Amino acid sequence: MFKKYSALLLILLLPLQLLAWGVVGHRAIGTIAEHHLSAKARREVAQLLGHETLALVSTFPDEIRSRPEFRYTSPWHYTEFEHLSGLAYAPYAKAVQALTEPNAYSALQQMMQQVKDPTKAKEDRAFALKFIVHLVGDIHQPMHASHAEDKGGNDIKVKFQGKDTNLHGLWDSGLIEYQGLTYLELARAYDHASSAQIRQWQHDAPITWLFESYQLSAPLYQEAAAQNNTFDFRYYPAHATLVEQRVLQAGIRLAGLLNELLG
Repeated sequence: MFKKYSALLLILLLPLQLLAWGVVGHRAIGTIAEHHLSAKARREVAQLLGHETLALVSTFPDEIRSRPEFRYTSPWHYTEFEHLSGLAYAPYAKAVQALTEPNAYSALQQMMQQVKDPTKAKEDRAFALKFIVHLVGDIHQPMHASHAEDKGGNDIKVKFQGKDTNLHGLWDSGLIEYQGLTYLELARAYDHASSAQIRQWQHDAPITWLFESYQLSAPLYQEAAAQNNTFDFRYYPAHATLVEQRVLQAGIRLAGLLNELLG
């Protein structure tokens, strides 16, 4: 019980920019993924996580990243470049795959290998699974594939509905929390992908997910500059469809990835 409340307190104390999609968004992604798991993958998830769910473990990487023994995972949450904008898919993919420092893409590849390796200890595979759940969500948040020179928008101060925040925090948590829904309500509202969408999204490779976020971040920067970093009541409805799409895609693709790795 003490550990449960300690973890909750840690989440509440973390700054918004450390929680891509926030607690609500990440857990909604985990819930959507649970709805689309194969029977085999569902059994494997239960075997690795016990009584925990994909939704509840989705924030685990953010809960532990401030602990000294896990600080090495801090760069795992994003893939950003300095002054590298406007790339087409092929050069972008080449640039990401050429990175030598830890990042979200390389971390996801590492955790994918770890979770499906039967020679690994159960606790190591469970650790990998928790990170996969989280990293798939992070990769779908546009500001986690943006500019390193402004720390993914963390250094861009903005006002949203008269309140001070930053561009990264606004996309991490601000727009999700603005809706006032629980993660179960959010998942229920968003989980309506067609069969064709599910097939297409699950066919796309993780580098494609990242490239999508990279492309989406560019107009968000341009819009902030054009509006003097001040957003009113029109900002949320203008971006609500994009928020929904990225959360839904993350949940659907997470399920497809786990079906492949564990099913």
